[in-house]
Amino acid sequence: MYTLIMIVHVLVCVFLIVVVLLQSGKAADLAGAFGGMGSQTAFGPRGSASLLSRVTTVSAVLFMITSLSLSIMATRNAGLGSTVLEGTQAPAPVTKSAPIPAPAQPPANNITIPVPGQGQPTPPAPKK
Repeated sequence: MYTLIMIVHVLVCVFLIVVVLLQSGKAADLAGAFGGMGSQTAFGPRGSASLLSRVTTVSAVLFMITSLSLSIMATRNAGLGSTVLEGTQAPAPVTKSAPIPAPAQPPANNITIPVPGQGQPTPPAPKK
């Protein structure tokens, strides 16, 4: 069922794009570019809805229905929990570990620390 609705949804999307691109604008003349209405009606010079606008409305409604159907079907098939909070597990209990020993005192300025693989350390140069 999900695949069938997905196919219908894609076809309706393509059809809706084509139908919208086929329509001409409300004010396609030169006066429309500068805000002129062309007549004194409330919604401009356009008359009643044409066949193309009705087809656009029907395809837009079908697009919305298939979109809602796909989203509802996707959430039903997603998992057991209906909300984010129902799908989570309780956090693991916190265990206490051994305390971390405090760092040793930093060496004084006149003491050198031997580095493995570098031979004997050299004494610091005397201060002048």
